[in-house]
Amino acid sequence: MRTDQILPRLERVFARLDREPERPAHLQTPRMSRHRVVLLGATLAFYLAIVVAVLTTSWLVRLDWQVMFFRPYEQWPQLHAFLDYLVVLGQRGPTAVMVAAWLGWRSWRQHTLRPLITLGVALLLLNITVGAVKLGLGRLGPHYATQIGSAELFAGGDIFPSGHTANAVVTWGILAYLASTVVTRRVLSVVSAVVSLSVGATTVYLGTHWVSDVLLGWSAGLLVLLALPWCEPLIAQVEAYVFEVRARLRSLVEAGQVPEALTGLLVPLLSAGGKWHLRRAAEPAAEPAGPAQPQEPAAAPALPAAHHPAARPAVHLSARPHLIRSERTPATPAGSRRPAHSERAASRGTAARPATGG
Repeated sequence: MRTDQILPRLERVFARLDREPERPAHLQTPRMSRHRVVLLGATLAFYLAIVVAVLTTSWLVRLDWQVMFFRPYEQWPQLHAFLDYLVVLGQRGPTAVMVAAWLGWRSWRQHTLRPLITLGVALLLLNITVGAVKLGLGRLGPHYATQIGSAELFAGGDIFPSGHTANAVVTWGILAYLASTVVTRRVLSVVSAVVSLSVGATTVYLGTHWVSDVLLGWSAGLLVLLALPWCEPLIAQVEAYVFEVRARLRSLVEAGQVPEALTGLLVPLLSAGGKWHLRRAAEPAAEPAGPAQPQEPAAAPALPAAHHPAARPAVHLSARPHLIRSERTPATPAGSRRPAHSERAASRGTAARPATGG
């Protein structure tokens, strides 16, 4: 898509964002309620219990090895082709693009950047928390395990917790977090839970993760979603900062302190629906040089009043007047060169044939 096609669309998007946010009156920004705090504490305790169980090589590690030796992908090979596509719902790249496209439309619809900024904050928290644990523990996956029965920790791996599972929880759960109605939020919560559970179980089936990896990935993603209300003030500040930077750029362009090469790109982004224009005192406004405007065709000559009856006014679509049916030339002109039928028959010396056959 060319630049001259992208800029007008961006101009319409920013013009819509300049309007007041439209949110349903019954929907409020999620807050850190007592129920959410209790659930956050329980999830955090479960998270720490999984980490301790793996560090101490407890029964959970033995379960990991038992499932690995069971090899689910060999027990049910008919599911392999389908689950290879299902696990894509947990990959960070494709899911982030799909969800960002939907939330971008939501931002344009509701005249606010909150959905997109919330997604960015959630993914940032996910990458920091999950990435730090992955690199810190350095666990190897089932396909790279070297010692049977060991936890395979601090071996340079990056498998614990499961990134696919945590990303599925956060990416699809953010849709429920930003839902417009209570019913929609509940439905999307169930859908996101089913998707994240399916993605985690699929990674165990394919043999790319231990069971404990998936358990820790579920709890890691849920912790990010539960902690998002604490980030709401930060989200509001980021949104205000974006518009503040846009206002500063607008003032710089108005003052002529921006290079000419960037002015053509910034004006559509900074204008409110095309209503804001550059004002330069040093340069007088010059009319754009363009092709000469076509002259209007000369008016048709006025006809007598008799040709314009009041009962049926004529509609002029062109310079030539449109005549009504009674004023048109007859279909057979009076001076036709072709003789009548009876005269042609007399000239041939034969009588006209009867109308019916004999």
